[in-house]
Amino acid sequence: MGEPDTVTLSYIRQQFMRELLQKHKNLWKQREYLFSVLLSFLLIAVSLGINYLAGTYASRSASNAVTDILLDHLPVLNVDPIFVEGFAIFLIFVLVLLLNEPKRIPFVLKTTALFICIRAIFMSLTHIGPFPEQTTIESGPIIRYINFTGDLFFSGHTGTPFLMALIFWENKTLRWIFIGISLLFAAAVLLGHLHYSIDVFAAFFITFTIFHLAKNFFAKDYQLFKA
Repeated sequence: MGEPDTVTLSYIRQQFMRELLQKHKNLWKQREYLFSVLLSFLLIAVSLGINYLAGTYASRSASNAVTDILLDHLPVLNVDPIFVEGFAIFLIFVLVLLLNEPKRIPFVLKTTALFICIRAIFMSLTHIGPFPEQTTIESGPIIRYINFTGDLFFSGHTGTPFLMALIFWENKTLRWIFIGISLLFAAAVLLGHLHYSIDVFAAFFITFTIFHLAKNFFAKDYQLFKA
């Protein structure tokens, strides 16, 4: 029984890879798709640059901390593994979904770029200092360029997986996986005192609006995503 099962699994893997390569081949040879993907990566790069400028400015201009009804009563816990490694795993999971269905790439990347840009605008408008008691986050060579002490409003850790939940809403399994991740990150940043409660709760409402803006701004990409 073991040998036939091994042969069957090998055949399934080969068939899956052939179908996956064919999907990529069919899309990447289309000039319009290629241009859309290149534009997506350009928008991501620009949005990260804007995020860096906004985060640096917000951190430099941060005022005093304020009280928070939740943080005043929650203990400070070490959430570094969830905040850093957990978010990295989440991004890898999204990347796998995009590589498995390349038609998803333009809309997901452009919507993410819009999310980052809008968050950067909010970031530059609010300069409340971080909560005085918070967990320590190990800032590696990449983290220090995307995470700042003054980038509080609104919570990107909460909003990003919720954005993916909205994008993949028609897939019930992915919808609830991303909602669960969003709630996990929301709890983590609150228990680590890394965000004020308003940063977390507002993220859901602002992200919902960003998604609907993206559907209008990138209508062709959204239709390709759903095709």
